Amino acid sequence: MSTAKTERDGGHGGPSRAWWPGGGRGTPASALYWRILGMNGLIFAVGTTVLALSPATVSSPVLLGELPVLTVGLALMVLVNAFLLRASLTPLDGLTTLMTRVDSLSSGDRLAPSGNGDLSHLIGTFNAMLDRLEADRSSSAALVLGAQESERRRIAQELHDEIGQSLTVVLLELKSVMDRAPGDLSRELRGVQEVVRSSLDEVRQVARRLRPGVLEDLGLTSALAALAGDFSGTGGLRVTRCLRAGLPELDPDAELVIYRVAQESLTNVVRHARAGHAEVSLTGGGDGSVVLRVVDDGCGPPEGAGAGIHGMRERAMLIGARLTIGAAEGGGTEVRLVVPPAARPGGPPRRHAAADLP
Repeated sequence: MSTAKTERDGGHGGPSRAWWPGGGRGTPASALYWRILGMNGLIFAVGTTVLALSPATVSSPVLLGELPVLTVGLALMVLVNAFLLRASLTPLDGLTTLMTRVDSLSSGDRLAPSGNGDLSHLIGTFNAMLDRLEADRSSSAALVLGAQESERRRIAQELHDEIGQSLTVVLLELKSVMDRAPGDLSRELRGVQEVVRSSLDEVRQVARRLRPGVLEDLGLTSALAALAGDFSGTGGLRVTRCLRAGLPELDPDAELVIYRVAQESLTNVVRHARAGHAEVSLTGGGDGSVVLRVVDDGCGPPEGAGAGIHGMRERAMLIGARLTIGAAEGGGTEVRLVVPPAARPGGPPRRHAAADLP
C-alpha cells in the first residue's frame, strides 16, 4: 500500500475522516461543529463591524473611559453566543434523560425530534436504534418462551403418560395385594395406597400446571377458575375469583400470557406474600382491552424483580400488554395486566409492552 493511500485513509486503512472534530463529512457531529463555529464567527464579525462603524475608538494604551465600551461589547457577544448555543443544544438534555431511564423491557419511550436539523437527525437515529433493540429483544424472548412452553408440554406429557401410568399400576397392584392380605397387613397396605394415591394426584396437578389443557379445551375463563381452585387451600390461602363472561376474544398467545401471569402471581402469593386471601379477576376495559388483576392481603409488593416477575414482564412484552405490580388498597400486592385490543385475532400490529415495577 502506498504512503499516499495510507495517509488518505487515516493511516489505518479505514474510511477517510475530516480534520475537524466529530467525524467525517456529512455526519451530525461535523454539521453541529460547523454550525457552532459559524455562529461564533458571525457574532464576532457583527461585533467587529459594529465597533468599526461606531464613533467609539480604542486607544493604545486603552483609556479608562473606553473600558466600559469594551466590557459591554464583550458581554453582549458572550450573551448572544450563550443564548444561541443553549437553543441549539437543549435537545441533548432530553436525549441524556431518555438514555438514563430507558429500560430493556419497557418500550414506547421515545424522544420527539426537536431543535435544529442536526440534533433532530441524532434523536431520530437514537429512536431507530431503540426500535431495533426492542424488536431483537422481543424476537429473542419469543423464541425462548416458545421453547420453554414446548419443554413444559413435553415434561407434562411424560408425567402423565409415564409416571402417572406407573403410579396407577402400583395402585392396582396394591389393591390386588390388599384383597389377599390378612387384616393387620391390609391396614398397613391401605396407608401405603393412600400415599401413592396422593402422589398420583400431585403428579397430575403438576402436569396441569405445566400444560394447561383446560385452556385449550375450555377456554381462558374456565382455565383461570380451575387455577384458582388449585391454589385455594394451599398454605391456608383462600382464593376467590371474579371472571366476567362475554369478554373480547383474544388470540391463543394472549390467553396463554394471561394464564401464566395469573399462575406466577398466585405462586408468588403462596411463597412470599404470607397472605390469607387472594382474588383473581378478569374484566374488560373501557377501550376494549382485557384486564387481569391478582390481589392479595399479604405483606406488600416486592422490593425488587426476581426471576418470576422478570418472566411475567417478558411475556407481557410479547403481546404488547402493560404489566404493573404495586401496593393494593388496604395493604398487600396488586398485579395488573392490561391486554390491548391489538391482542385480538386479526387485530392491528402489536406494539411492545411497557412494564412498571416500584
